[in-house]
Amino acid sequence: MNDAVRELVQSTRLTPTQRRIARELVNRADEVAYLSAAELAELAQVSQPSVTRFAIALGFDGYPALKRKLREVVGRPTDREQDGNDLQRAVRDEMANLNRLADSLADERAIQAAAALLAASRPLPVLGLRAAAPLARYFGYFAAKIHPEVRVIDDGGSLLPERLEQAAGSGAKAVLGFALPRYPRELVDGLSEARTLGLGIVLITDSPVSPAAELADVTLVASVGSQLVFDMHTAPMVLTMVLLQAMSDIDPSATQRRLENFELSAARRHLFVE
Repeated sequence: MNDAVRELVQSTRLTPTQRRIARELVNRADEVAYLSAAELAELAQVSQPSVTRFAIALGFDGYPALKRKLREVVGRPTDREQDGNDLQRAVRDEMANLNRLADSLADERAIQAAAALLAASRPLPVLGLRAAAPLARYFGYFAAKIHPEVRVIDDGGSLLPERLEQAAGSGAKAVLGFALPRYPRELVDGLSEARTLGLGIVLITDSPVSPAAELADVTLVASVGSQLVFDMHTAPMVLTMVLLQAMSDIDPSATQRRLENFELSAARRHLFVE
């Protein structure tokens, strides 16, 4: 994700419709730079006048001016990016997502702030629904080895706010949320409930203008691959493990002690086949 494109859309408060256009702009800037207003409207599933109003909201005279700016920022795709079949291009797109994630981690302040907030929460609720549920469970599995109490919430319904209330009542100070397309309404409602309960919110999402981003205290962004029938979550999964590493580094001696205790328990119970 190009930082200049991200700054372009983050500088303006956008309507929900405009956020849909902004997500396409941020996640697919190199493609959008060469699309007509009608094509972008179809991609974002909005009306063509909405695209024009979006460009004006960002401070441009119209969509052509915005498109010229995008071309300046992203340039033209390289020959290598154009080579190969659809499957190869999808994999290369994921490689580009990982490269953008790596570039974003040059400034470690956001990841360190997120890790500190989560490590200090007892218990630590982790919220991920639908497509994001596997990532929430993945984080929860490993986080339980370095954190004394992790509570994964991976289904919605009336129990969701109840479980958040129980976590807050037990002393939780923060929640980790995963917001990936398509964004479940229950996820946004759950994070709003967490805000009402006074919990800090760390969000892993695919775009700085995702519907849940405005609720978060710390937003960590990793692009989602959208070149295949179903989205690929390679970069968000890597970001999840980076966040776990940052949490581990807060108190290395405590982390090491918990991991050693787990290994002793695993050996005693013959959990793994060597």
